[in-house]
Amino acid sequence: MTFRINKATIGATVGTALEWYDFSLYATASAVVFPAVFFPSGDPFLATLASFATFAVGFFARPVGGVIIGILGDRYGRRQMLFLTLVLMGISSALIGFIPNYASIGVAAPVLLIVLRILQGFGAGGEYAGATLLAAEHSQTSSRGLNAALPGAGNAAGALLATGVLTLLNTTMSREAFLSWGWRVAFIASILVCVAGVVIRLRVPESPEFEGSKEKKDVPRVPLSELFRSSGRKIPFAMLASIGPNVASYLPSVYALTYLASVVGAPEWIGLTGIMIGNFLKLLTIPVAGWLSDRFGRRPVFLSGAIGAAVLIYPFFFLLNTGTPVLVWIGLVLIFTLCNDAMLAAQSGFMSELFDVRYRYTGVTFSREITGALVGGTLPFVAAALTEVAGGAYWLVALYCLVLMALAALGMFLLPETRALVAPRTAAAREER
Repeated sequence: MTFRINKATIGATVGTALEWYDFSLYATASAVVFPAVFFPSGDPFLATLASFATFAVGFFARPVGGVIIGILGDRYGRRQMLFLTLVLMGISSALIGFIPNYASIGVAAPVLLIVLRILQGFGAGGEYAGATLLAAEHSQTSSRGLNAALPGAGNAAGALLATGVLTLLNTTMSREAFLSWGWRVAFIASILVCVAGVVIRLRVPESPEFEGSKEKKDVPRVPLSELFRSSGRKIPFAMLASIGPNVASYLPSVYALTYLASVVGAPEWIGLTGIMIGNFLKLLTIPVAGWLSDRFGRRPVFLSGAIGAAVLIYPFFFLLNTGTPVLVWIGLVLIFTLCNDAMLAAQSGFMSELFDVRYRYTGVTFSREITGALVGGTLPFVAAALTEVAGGAYWLVALYCLVLMALAALGMFLLPETRALVAPRTAAAREER
């Protein structure tokens, strides 16, 4: 089994880490900052719901951005689109740091936040798919799963940086200073992150598979139409499978932070530290899961994560309810790291093989981002509402997530294994070139 990481993968991964700093920063801030700064009210629950609603808005912008960027990426190349997404994310995130609070300009504050969150979502919609495809399409067949998975580790590195910066500011400043101006430092720094990302991605060449398709004049004029005509039956199942990584990511990394503070009564640092531990471990678990998918197949690795998350949902909440730091961290790592990474890493290689190169970017963004909007973006909001309905109990949220994980496992089960299918096709393409 080849363990080869190519230079394009390194460039795509580092660029993704810098870009995902912005998106992850918003996710954490929506739980610990924005309810007090942009949505103050006499009811903390309503303020939290309003903050999570703006979190969801970014996800609903992701399918639009994803499909548009995917179509352009299938026509003009992956590399150019990754520059576009990086600039969109960097500028919109930096501007969030300059928005006056609700007390200063009233309703205009959350309106501006929503507009910039939409721009963030538009850029994020095409980022992850482009990075994984660029890495996968530069790789050898035997290490495609590993290389496709590594941008996911870049996501974790960016999230680790974002959570670390926000936690450092939160713990070294008074609460008043942090909510007044401290959190803004983390967002304004996004402009420096954007510049660094552009410099790094200038060194990444275009995908050889895309270039080969372009040389043969095999680039479709309407990739979305070609996608549905040639692979339309795969899309619903791919969308179902995409539910899994969304649940296993945003339940622990966003909603659990609010649950720990408002229901369990645990200090904020416990949840934030747990997410940092989980993201740190992802730097190892995601590459390992990608390598395992090269050895044993994409479906077995993905299904192990989906079934594992379904089994561990109730124990996860039980561990959160203890409020004990070590037990809370164990619960977060089980779902957020081990189960999620098995699904996320396997899905990256799987999606790069499921669709033909002519409409692959469009297929991946369409399958991932619509599900991300419907499930990932709404999950913190829905979970908060279900907890309120259950009187603070977690059983309704756990049941909801259990059903979602079962649907994800079903979607992957109904799709073909792709690891064995890509080898002859890739070899033939290389021979032609």
